[in-house]
Amino acid sequence: MKLNKKKYIILLGILLSYFVINSVRIYNYSLEYYENESDVAIVLGAGTNDGKLSPVFKERINHSILLYQKEVVDKIIFTGGFGKGQKQSDSQTAKNYALGNGIPENDIFIEEESNYTIENLKQSKQIMDSLGFTNALLVSDPIHMKRAMKLAKYYEIDCRPSPTKTTMYKSAKTKVRQLLYETFYFSLREPISVF
Repeated sequence: MKLNKKKYIILLGILLSYFVINSVRIYNYSLEYYENESDVAIVLGAGTNDGKLSPVFKERINHSILLYQKEVVDKIIFTGGFGKGQKQSDSQTAKNYALGNGIPENDIFIEEESNYTIENLKQSKQIMDSLGFTNALLVSDPIHMKRAMKLAKYYEIDCRPSPTKTTMYKSAKTKVRQLLYETFYFSLREPISVF
């Protein structure tokens, strides 16, 4: 009986160590930033409400607009489908905002099928392949980047992380909450080959 309890304590210690190590890896990766000239910026969705952008999504879009204005990227892909009860997709709302900020319609592409990061990237890859785009900058929040890049690698997207520098996750509480969320999902799926 005591031996079994000891095994459980050891196992719990291993799992906790694995979780902490992944948290450190995710945080360290969040500091990586690129502005390589690329065909397109892929902006990962972050929700809307009846055509109104969430503050997090708005900052991601602003970052892609900046990359476009600096001529780092030639095109932008906005991702995100329809939330529950919504008549307008997240990506269409993002497109409308970008149009209002001077981005030409011909340089914006949207996908309206996705609801999760892995779907954002799957749909983006299909757009890239159909238009002959070969490389991208991936735009999201810093803490989200490690998991997002891992998913992008699965879809064989040649991309680099370009996290927004104006993330709305500013307070220590929200940063810790996001880090724990990302660590949980990264740790849960990290050993599986597709992630």
